Amino acid sequence: MDQSLSLRIVLVKPTAGVDFALQLGSGHNYQITQKQVSGASDLVFELSVKLRRDVSGQYDFSGPFVQGNKGERFIYVGIGTHAGNAGSEWSRRLKVPLRGITVEAIEKIIADDQLVLQTRVPGTGRDGGPNCATVKPFDGWDVEKR
Repeated sequence: MDQSLSLRIVLVKPTAGVDFALQLGSGHNYQITQKQVSGASDLVFELSVKLRRDVSGQYDFSGPFVQGNKGERFIYVGIGTHAGNAGSEWSRRLKVPLRGITVEAIEKIIADDQLVLQTRVPGTGRDGGPNCATVKPFDGWDVEKR
């Protein structure tokens, strides 16, 4: 049986004045959703992914937000032109990994709809522009209240 898991991605102190959005779909055939322009505060994206449990008891993620192969799944946050702003000086994407999520954390969230799996990732990269590529260092996911 397919179940879903609620996720929250918090971009901490993103570069100001830049468009950010979640990528819905993959390849060149995708849409953007939850578009936000960064300002003085963190940006928050909330989404749901589908879950399937394999015969070994491990969960795998799927759905329109999920990218990558089994064991290497991630969510894309589009930046600048990848967030629908054709005039932006930025054309980047940020990969938020779906790794390090325990079976216990998943089952806790499934059992309580007041909980969400949350990650906090830097919104600004070392170059002062929007953070891009795979989040490094990645501190993982935590169970939080909605």
